[in-house]
Amino acid sequence: METEPEVIKETINTEPMLQDPLYITLLSVVVLLFTLLFWWFFSTRRHLRRSVLLTGLSDAGKTSLFVRLTYSEFRQTFTSMKENIEDFVTSNNKTLRIVDLPGQERLRNKFFDQYKHSAKAIVYVVDSVTIQKEIRDVAEYLYTILVDPVILSNCPPLLILCNKQDLPMAKGGQLIKSLLEKEINLVRVTKSSQLESVDPSQSKNVTYLGKLGKDFEFSQLGCKVEVLESSINTVDDDNPTEMEGLQDWISKL
Repeated sequence: METEPEVIKETINTEPMLQDPLYITLLSVVVLLFTLLFWWFFSTRRHLRRSVLLTGLSDAGKTSLFVRLTYSEFRQTFTSMKENIEDFVTSNNKTLRIVDLPGQERLRNKFFDQYKHSAKAIVYVVDSVTIQKEIRDVAEYLYTILVDPVILSNCPPLLILCNKQDLPMAKGGQLIKSLLEKEINLVRVTKSSQLESVDPSQSKNVTYLGKLGKDFEFSQLGCKVEVLESSINTVDDDNPTEMEGLQDWISKL
């Protein structure tokens, strides 16, 4: 009689993959690589944000502040048509980049958009003498900066620097803060009404600055806001330069 050929039966491994040591090892390596890549990306991003942006309207004294900070000297300056950039070494030996942005209406948004991603901090320079006359423009530009999606996401510290305190008609820092809060409150209402009249469907997507149902205050913002006073008049011994507050603020970043 013919013998039946021996049939070799293979056992199919139905063991779940998660119990396979090789699979677990490969999965662990992949997770580790993604974790390292994620950490590297955000560490690099934080490192790249090392710019201190000097912003504000024209003639607020931004370029004079820039020259005083970076060159430690006083110079006669003119309205900037482009950015000025220099490194600044703080009192605790950190190197930051100071970027002086043009304040002219037709230029300021363009240059701000160019440098906002690198902002470690923002210094909003205000002319303390003309603030009451220019309050609407000053508040509107500051509002535009504060509701910018990049600024809302990165939340850099904001310094409202009340400049030209050496001049007789200069308003104090706390008064300027109060004026700005009241005017931004009005700007907020105006912007919302304008958008709703143009496209009501988009009004719900607009970032509301501050807290609903309450008058605007800087303390309601997610970023840290401070107010300091400054002057850069070095030609008059009776009115010495007031830059220490700004320099200390930058050193603490």
